[in-house]
Amino acid sequence: MKAAVVRDNCDGYVDIKEVTLRELKYGEALIKMEYCGLCHTDLHVAAGDFGKVPGRIIGHEGVGKVIQLADGADNLAIGDRVSIAWFYRGCGHCEYCTTGRETLCRNVENSGFTVDGAMAEECIVPASYAVKVPAGLDPIEATSLTCAGVTVYKGLKTGHVQPGQWVEIVGAGGLGNLAVQYAHHVFGAHVAAVDIDDEKLVATKILGADLTINSKKEDASKILQDKVGGVHSALITAVNSESFTTAVNALRPDGTLVAIALPKGDMGLNISKTVLDGIKVAGSLVGTRQDLAEAFQFGAEHNVKPIVKTRSLSEINDIIDEMKNNQIIGRMVIDFTH
Repeated sequence: MKAAVVRDNCDGYVDIKEVTLRELKYGEALIKMEYCGLCHTDLHVAAGDFGKVPGRIIGHEGVGKVIQLADGADNLAIGDRVSIAWFYRGCGHCEYCTTGRETLCRNVENSGFTVDGAMAEECIVPASYAVKVPAGLDPIEATSLTCAGVTVYKGLKTGHVQPGQWVEIVGAGGLGNLAVQYAHHVFGAHVAAVDIDDEKLVATKILGADLTINSKKEDASKILQDKVGGVHSALITAVNSESFTTAVNALRPDGTLVAIALPKGDMGLNISKTVLDGIKVAGSLVGTRQDLAEAFQFGAEHNVKPIVKTRSLSEINDIIDEMKNNQIIGRMVIDFTH
């Protein structure tokens, strides 16, 4: 089968190679891939930013149908459409796995990084960790919800967003445009979208943003303090460490900054503001299986509609360049059905 694998020199790109998968083990399912989105995390993996994994099949925004089941894979049936997410499997018995925080498991496996992922014609998954895609959800759109969607949905839950509150979404790319939709259409919040790209901001306005700010031209934090008294929560989806530091200043007292993106470096945090305003900072890592099931259902009910475009596997390195150059609105999805 064809698969996109990390190059031997981990230069940030992938090679399309013929690969043979191993035999299924107890409790596993073989998935015939239909679609797989390309995420910024895939670029980090290809570049060795999390540790070098040459030869690894990338991909964790995958959707496909079950074509083979091993003994013990009793929760799935042949033909079920399921997802392959970044959270591939936890240990199942640690304090995090048993208390609804399974993505924090210290022995977690991640699709497309520690195990082979979904950017291939076929993929092996533990059946109990494969979340079914609802019948009413377009499988192409489901790819984005498998990672970007569930990540921002979980981030909004982490920020304890309530109806009528103000939420700042920093970064209007593949994560940000979905964050705007979940915040507005699912959580019932007012949304301020912040980016440096006017075209992306126009897209967020259409998707439900109440206020858009180009932070390259204006001081977003000052505008938000002046116009709405500061935001209750700020979700940082921009891959830029400076965005984390400046977003703190947009928070109102008792506000929460939710860190989602993974740029290199540190963020600055004013101690006086943190103490005197009761500021909270929380990291939010993808989502659990339950989070993903909920995120899928809101997509199936058409509360959230990802911006997606299908491309061929042969174009994947071109897409990587486009992502590096900030040229993409929404998500590019590799089509394995043709």
